Amino acid sequence: MPYANQPTVKITELTDENVKFVIENTDLAVANSLRRVFMSEVPTIAIDWIQIDANSSVLHDEFIAHRVGLIPLTSDDIVDKMQYSRDCQCDDFCPECSVELTLDVRCTEDQTRHVTSRDLLSNNPRVIPVTSRSRDNDPNDYVEQDDILLVKLRKGQELRLRAYAKKGFGKEHAKWNPTAGVSFEYDPDNALRHTVYPRPEEWPKSEYTEIEEDEFQAPYDPNGKPERFFFNVESCGSLRPETIVMSALAVLKKKLSDLQTQLSHEIQSDVLTIN
Repeated sequence: MPYANQPTVKITELTDENVKFVIENTDLAVANSLRRVFMSEVPTIAIDWIQIDANSSVLHDEFIAHRVGLIPLTSDDIVDKMQYSRDCQCDDFCPECSVELTLDVRCTEDQTRHVTSRDLLSNNPRVIPVTSRSRDNDPNDYVEQDDILLVKLRKGQELRLRAYAKKGFGKEHAKWNPTAGVSFEYDPDNALRHTVYPRPEEWPKSEYTEIEEDEFQAPYDPNGKPERFFFNVESCGSLRPETIVMSALAVLKKKLSDLQTQLSHEIQSDVLTIN
């Protein structure tokens, strides 16, 4: 078997929402590292600062702020060009590290007014709610239910706020997580028996199964090791699925490179100390 640093990758499906691929000839630790990096280390843009100027709805300010902050924003064309706010030289906010969004809605009719993500207006056309991108790209395929509901207003109520979106990653807060779900499996027919089924015949088969229709699980392989991993990465819409994968690989590569550099410095330091 090749070393863990010589894997092979085969893409089996790629859509606007998810990518499926198979990694072979690698280690379980490497596969799990990729899964964790997909969710927590890939940078995106999300609302991180909100000033509510008027809110007469039934939801209090903190509730509104939480709901607005979790709206996924399109980040594909700009996130790599933005700086983290902690690294920016500006005092508060600037175009280099933030994007301003505003919302100003007042209900003037007897009918209940739904305040949704489409009411959130951005000063940068490349950073908008994901549902608004669907409306702009294909108006014929767009329906109002695609928008994310924030709050409902009755006649006379209003909601007015100003917000700034910043660059971050999922390890800081879940709102920066670019994925809706990441999964992988390495034993579709349970040959390794890492899972014990009370009744194997009742368990649904994996889409990657290799056993016959009348079989329920593969024969037990006591010497088997996980070396083929079936990944499914689903995007929440802020980044394209292939962008998530490539960005995660770049992040993991940089981490390993930094570790190697630091380790070499430690070894040199120890040698000098001994001498």
